[in-house]
Amino acid sequence: MEFGVFDHVDRSGTPLRQFFEERIQIAQAYERSGFYCYHIAEHHFTPLGMAASPGIFLSAVAQRTTTLRFGPLVYILPFYHPLRLAEEICMLDQLSGGRLELGIGRGISPVEAGYYGESTDFKVSRQTFAETWQIMKDSFSKKRVTVQGQYRQATDVPIELETLQKPHPPLWMGVSSLENAEQAARAGMNFVAIQPPKEMQARVERYKEAARQNGGLDPNIKMGMNTFIVVGDTDAEAEKLADRAYKVWHHSFHYLYHLHGRSPVHGERADNFPDVVRRELGIAGSPQTVLDVLSQRIEQAGNNYLMCQLVFGDMTLAEALHSIGLFAKKVMPGLRAAAGARVMA
Repeated sequence: MEFGVFDHVDRSGTPLRQFFEERIQIAQAYERSGFYCYHIAEHHFTPLGMAASPGIFLSAVAQRTTTLRFGPLVYILPFYHPLRLAEEICMLDQLSGGRLELGIGRGISPVEAGYYGESTDFKVSRQTFAETWQIMKDSFSKKRVTVQGQYRQATDVPIELETLQKPHPPLWMGVSSLENAEQAARAGMNFVAIQPPKEMQARVERYKEAARQNGGLDPNIKMGMNTFIVVGDTDAEAEKLADRAYKVWHHSFHYLYHLHGRSPVHGERADNFPDVVRRELGIAGSPQTVLDVLSQRIEQAGNNYLMCQLVFGDMTLAEALHSIGLFAKKVMPGLRAAAGARVMA
């Protein structure tokens, strides 16, 4: 069992310079605590995402950490020129000593796509994504790149930059449907899903089945379940913090959609943290409460990677570090032990 972190890098209310510095200090805490990877979202024109240029933010993280892996989850490929993004990825992988984990996707917000002048049509964005990724993938493995797509082109482009990890950094995909899980397996990609345990289990099983049909399941592949986690000295303390911070995050998550009089693509999120807990998409409590609940959920889901959304909304630096510290010292060891026992059984 490995542990990662997902961070929207959503606005907390502090001045931006202070905000970025505190987020980097939090990333350093993740490294000290033994987390495998720090995954961040890419969003634009919304308080949901202050890391609008993931590479710039992560290059700062790279210089302030030494072992923590990190990456976007995801780079929104239709928003980029493929050659430009490929060069940025090469630089970031080299500058970090090969610690980049590469999440790629089409993006989920039609509002953000519209602001960028990109098509909000599913078929168009799917084709744009495919052509962008083909050019990028070729640039990671070839000295000259030529791809003539409908939306993205490259003609005999000489390539100088390269990634440190070969043929490129490990790939990640966000999975919502069973079909997405199968697609990730065929591409040999790690995946993460925001689903309750029963639904997560279905995606894990579909992934494993597709991987076996496609040459076998790579033992290093990570199948991640994302969940909100807040740990306090007592249940009441954690629940109070979670509910307060979540309301701020909830406003940020819905900001652009509600500005345009519509709902998010996958529907409205619960507007209070107790409902998040009831839907089995988060937990707040003492270390023992969090350990007990997560142990049960992981056993049911069958995931081998827990992606923890530990910092969100208006959490202060002190509140975030306290929750992270309790989780690392009093919850992670128990979850690892339980996972090891299941493997031995």
